[in-house]
Amino acid sequence: MAGNHLIKLAISFLCCLSVFAGSIFGQDGVPAPSDQATDKKPAAAVAEGDGEALRKAAQNPIASLISFPLQNNTNFGIEPGSRTQDVLNIQPVIPIGVSTNWNMIVRWIIPIVWQPLPSEAPAPEVGKYGFGDMQPSFFFSPKKSGKLIWGAGPVIQLPTATDDYLGQGKLGVGPTFLALTQPGHWTIGALANNVWSVAGSGGRPDVNQLLLQYFLNYNLSKGWYLGTQPILTANWEATNGGRWVVPFGGGIGRVMRLGMQPIHAQLGFYGNAVHPTNASAWSMRVMFVLLFPKKR
Repeated sequence: MAGNHLIKLAISFLCCLSVFAGSIFGQDGVPAPSDQATDKKPAAAVAEGDGEALRKAAQNPIASLISFPLQNNTNFGIEPGSRTQDVLNIQPVIPIGVSTNWNMIVRWIIPIVWQPLPSEAPAPEVGKYGFGDMQPSFFFSPKKSGKLIWGAGPVIQLPTATDDYLGQGKLGVGPTFLALTQPGHWTIGALANNVWSVAGSGGRPDVNQLLLQYFLNYNLSKGWYLGTQPILTANWEATNGGRWVVPFGGGIGRVMRLGMQPIHAQLGFYGNAVHPTNASAWSMRVMFVLLFPKKR
């Protein structure tokens, strides 16, 4: 299992390098907003590969854009022993036109987890590696949203973990909602969901958990941007100060092309100002996304 963990860390390192690869051997990034014409309709501009339209679509989780993100979260400082958890989220995003005026955006999160065993378990220096609980979301979003882009629908938690340490053992459902706006150089928005368990192992704790991610990006020239996208969580079943995880931090990203392939790469660091006892104190997030604009 240690070998698998090293492979995941190697993937994280390679993804970090991809953020800067465009500066070395890729084509130039997308231009800044002031560098190009804005007379194209957004959907047509994305289809034609318009730089700024593509960058804004890449930063919009419910854009009419097929994408294949790989997001790796390395969580450091788990006690005792300052151990490390690693979660690679494979999360394809597929927009589906369901009517003349509405899209359904399917976002399916498949986690692959390296989980150190808790301190009370035998041999706490080792861990478990495998699939976690998958979580598909279905956002219904108007095709013409105006300045405020939004989507809402159900989120489902599937008990697909390959080991009890890697998942919660419960089928869960709940609502999810996302809203954002993209004035000028900015992308500003938030995503929230809450999941309640409705079935599953009677020997496992009930699930009632909130996820809130706000994002604030400022776009620079040549496809670069600075941003913060912390993920706050609350376990409403927890007590004694173990309910919230509240990170702060940020990082850098770029939307660019490697050859003919549009990609979106991001690197960020977050410190957990609030977290349960012995949980991770800080984390590194690396994301690499393949983008597939629709051809006209």
